[in-house]
Amino acid sequence: MSASEELEALLSESIEGCRAREQSAFDRIAVSATSLVLFGAGGLGKKLLRRLRQDGVEPVGFVDNRLAGREVEGVAVLTPAEAAERWGQSAVFVVSIWASWADAMKDQIQSLRHLGCRTVVSVLPLLWKYPDLLPHVQIDLPSRALEHKEKIRRAFDLWADEDSRGEFIAQLKWRLQGDFDALRPPVADEYWQKDLVRLSDEAVYVDAGACDGDTLEQFVLFVHGDFRRAYAFEPDAGNFAALRKRVEQMPAATAQRVQVMPFAVAEGNYDVSFSGGAGASSAAGSGSEMVRCVKLDDAIRERVDLIKYDIEGFELLGLQGSRRLIQDFRPSLAVCAYHLQSHLWEIPLLIASLQQGYRFYLRPHGQIWETVCYAVPS
Repeated sequence: MSASEELEALLSESIEGCRAREQSAFDRIAVSATSLVLFGAGGLGKKLLRRLRQDGVEPVGFVDNRLAGREVEGVAVLTPAEAAERWGQSAVFVVSIWASWADAMKDQIQSLRHLGCRTVVSVLPLLWKYPDLLPHVQIDLPSRALEHKEKIRRAFDLWADEDSRGEFIAQLKWRLQGDFDALRPPVADEYWQKDLVRLSDEAVYVDAGACDGDTLEQFVLFVHGDFRRAYAFEPDAGNFAALRKRVEQMPAATAQRVQVMPFAVAEGNYDVSFSGGAGASSAAGSGSEMVRCVKLDDAIRERVDLIKYDIEGFELLGLQGSRRLIQDFRPSLAVCAYHLQSHLWEIPLLIASLQQGYRFYLRPHGQIWETVCYAVPS
C-alpha cells in the first residue's frame, strides 16, 4: 500500500464512528478486569487518580520503582514485580508515564507483560475516555484530528521525500489509533541533519527556546566555529543562567558573536504567564510567573540563515512573529512539531503560506517527542 493509500485509509473513518470508538476503547480493553493499577505515580498518574475518583473508581495501587513503599494521595505504591504478583491476572495496568525521558511505551508495556500482567494498556484510551483531561501535551482525541482531514491531506502533499511521508503516516496513525508500534526509530542529530541543513561560514543562527544552550553549542560544533552571529532566546530564569554560563565558557572569539536574551518568542511583544523551573519543559501560557514575549521580526534586524523553534507549544505564534524574516531571507527552519496534536500538519501549512519555495521534511528524534519539521529553501 502506498503512503497516499494509507493516508486515505486512516482518514476514511467517520468522525461519529471515531467518537464512539474513542469513548468505548478503554472499557473494551478492561472488560475482564476487576481492578485498575496505574504504572507511574508522577504528575499524569496523580491527574488520572483524581479524575477516576470523580467517577467512583479507586485504583488498587500505583506502580513506581522510585516511590515504591510509600503512598501517593492515599494509594500504595509497589514495585512492578510486587504489583504483578498481586494483581497481574485481575487488574488492568495503565501505563501513566508520559515524559520525553521515559523508555519507549511499547517497552514499558512489554516489561509488565513479561512479569505476568495479563491486561496492559497505554494511557491513551483512558485519556480518551475522560476528554476533559485533554489535551495533555500532544495527546488529544482522535476525532479532533479527523475534523481536519483536508488540512491533513494538504500537509501530506508538502513532504519532499518518502521518509517524510512515511513518518507523517506513522505519526498520524499514532494520533488516530494510539498505535505505538507504528512509530519509527529515532534519527540521530536533532536539528543538525547534514543532508538538509547547510550553512556558510557567515551564517546567522537564531535559537528560539535555547534552554541551557545545548543546541547553541551543537550549532557551533556543526559549523566548526565559523559563523557570523547567533541569537539565543530563553525565558526560564534557571535555563537562562545555564545558557549564559555556557556561552561564557566558550572561547572569547566565539562568545562575542553570541547574543543571549531572556525572552519567550511569540507573534508580538507582550507579557505572558509562565510556568518555570521545569528545565526543558518550562512553558509560557500558564503558571504564576510572568515573562516577556518578543517578536523575532522586531528583535532581529539582519539577515538570518537558520531559525530553530522549540518553544513548548508556541511554535505557530513564533512563526507568525517571524513573517518578515521568512519572507525577506527565506532561512532554513527547524520547528518542533510535537507539542500539540495539530502541529503535525499546522506547522508545514503555516510555513508554506508565509513563503513559497521551501522543501519540507519530517524527522523523528524521539519516541513521540522531538519530531521536527525541516523547511529548507529550494
